[in-house]
Amino acid sequence: MTGQVPLPAGQPVIIGAGLAGVMTALSTTRPCVLACTGTLEAVQPPSAASMLAQGGMAAAVGAGDSPALHAADTLAAGAGLCDPRMVARITAEGPAAVARLAGLGVAWDRHADGTLQLGLEAAHGHRRIAHAGEDATGATIMRALVARVRQTGRITVVEHARARDLVLHDGAVAGVELDIGGQEVMLPTTAVILATGGMGGLFADTTNPPAATGSGLAMAVRAGAVLGNMEFVQFHPTALSAGARGQRLSLISEAVRGEGAVLVDEAGARFTSELATRDSVSRAVWRHMLAGHTVYLDARASVGTDFPNRFPAISALCAAHGINPVTQPVPVRPAAHYHMGGIMVDQQGRSDVPGLWAVGEAACTGLHGANRLASNSLLEAVVCGTWTGHELDGLTMNSAGQVQAGAARQAAPAPPLSLRHVMSRHAGVIRTEAGLRTGLLQVADRLHTDAGLVCAAVMLAALHRRESRGGHFRSDCPDADTAGIPSRLGLAELRTGLARVVAQAGPSMAPLSMNERMPS
Repeated sequence: MTGQVPLPAGQPVIIGAGLAGVMTALSTTRPCVLACTGTLEAVQPPSAASMLAQGGMAAAVGAGDSPALHAADTLAAGAGLCDPRMVARITAEGPAAVARLAGLGVAWDRHADGTLQLGLEAAHGHRRIAHAGEDATGATIMRALVARVRQTGRITVVEHARARDLVLHDGAVAGVELDIGGQEVMLPTTAVILATGGMGGLFADTTNPPAATGSGLAMAVRAGAVLGNMEFVQFHPTALSAGARGQRLSLISEAVRGEGAVLVDEAGARFTSELATRDSVSRAVWRHMLAGHTVYLDARASVGTDFPNRFPAISALCAAHGINPVTQPVPVRPAAHYHMGGIMVDQQGRSDVPGLWAVGEAACTGLHGANRLASNSLLEAVVCGTWTGHELDGLTMNSAGQVQAGAARQAAPAPPLSLRHVMSRHAGVIRTEAGLRTGLLQVADRLHTDAGLVCAAVMLAALHRRESRGGHFRSDCPDADTAGIPSRLGLAELRTGLARVVAQAGPSMAPLSMNERMPS
């Protein structure tokens, strides 16, 4: 029917084959469908951000470390918006997650005596970043897990498949509409797990793959799910500033700064603390760029000639742009990297919509709060994917109908660069009320699209949060309120809030935000 494999009806359908989706499929014992936008093995371009992870996975496995210390660092980074129960549960699972991945074939980097090599990253009090393949941890993990998926007969892999929308019956999931290689298919199921990743692809400068446009969030909120903490976007301070505007930027891992690399400008002057939280470093870099400076990451003195051995993947990325980190500072700029918000779920990954789960970056579990601690995302993907897989084992699946094939249709267009520029200008590293209102007016007629819906949700939540906290910074409200209050948005609140902004628009609007100036 699809030109690939017969599609089974009535099985759990996992949308997205990054680390969270793959772990969900491997952790359940029941037959399931795993759908991905490209091929499972795709690296260039990657179909999932998991393939791009460089630094590693945070886990308290080193001497003198503990899950309680890991939890404390996570809570501190989360700036008052973490769910302490989820933080404690997930960090407690760190050592077991490392062992679980090793059992699935992941070869962690180890010392000669067999102990794990552990890196240090920003805002961690201990070396607790387990890595594999040196600075290619994500690709190394994914290659091992994809090989295991290929060997697991109960997992039906559907490639080149994009989810269009959820099918509901009496308010519960009854199926999912897929575009498989240009053919429309309705796959009946009473269990859909959204592992669709983040929404960084909606920004002009991003480290995310092109498919990371928040489509799962749009499908979920249309179906009745609640979105949480949508305003909190983490901008990585050191993306490689090379190549054409609008293309995905390569990441220069936090681990490079953890090994002593410093941020300098064209005069060689340092201007910030390199190991502060990502949000504060990103703002410092952005402000320095707005002041007319070019920013570089200089590892010559700290890593020096060992750079190609310690960071081979980053060395190759730099070499592709004619940059040698051993002898040259590397030009960097902030880029949208990770979304702390997402679909509100409980401790088993369940949303408010019966039959709908979310895992990984698409979910808002309460682990990250207002600001993700470096390398906690791979841990969350492994742990929560495992929990959701086990949850599926005890699920009673209702009887399903037949797979329905529709006419061929054109693929949904990628978000235009003009829309991505709106997000970078008005919902970027530094925000203002005036800029957010301007951005909302520019997307007001795009709510019928997934990208427009998600952009509006991010900017409306940012407009409503009249404070600065974690990954959300308002230059017109630079201080944090005493209490951290999570934000929640349903479809009705989103439409009402946007309509109010449109109605309030007029000639008295304040000047555009500072993000209107996009430094090159």
